[in-house]
Formats: sequence, C-alpha cells, structure tokens
Amino acid sequence: MTAQHAQGPTYRLDIEGSDKEWHEATITLPELRDLAGWPVDQQVVIVDLATNLETAIVEGATVELKPGHGFGRKFTFKRGAQ
Repeated sequence: MTAQHAQGPTYRLDIEGSDKEWHEATITLPELRDLAGWPVDQQVVIVDLATNLETAIVEGATVELKPGHGFGRKFTFKRGAQ
C-alpha cells in the first residue's frame, strides 16, 4: 500500500457478500474482476440494494464509489449470466 492509499479514504465493496477494501474513488471492470478473483470474461452486475435493480457493467466503464460503510446508496457486485 502506498502512502497515498494510507492517507486516502477507504471504500468498502460488497462482492457477493464478501466485504473488500478499495482505496480509490473509482473502480474499473478489470480491477473489480481482479479484486473478486473472477475470470476476465465474467460478466459483472451492480445491484442497487434499495431497489434490487441490477445493471450490467460494460467493458470500459468506471464505477464511482462512496467512502465508508453503510453510508449513501448501498450496492453489491455479483457475477452475471454468461
């Protein structure tokens, strides 16, 4: 972990029920797959836990994150259909 990461906010991502820490304000699809340990061809969806709306994350997309845990809108990430 770099000094910049140690000083910045910690983002917590719910990946199929597993709480993962991330230290950037955004995450890309390849970074998300790597963090989750999923193969490069795995479809990934973001689930809005307030509405249960599932949205596929497209290649080249960047997801903006909110720091902390339990604040703002709650999302989870999961594998999509292949």
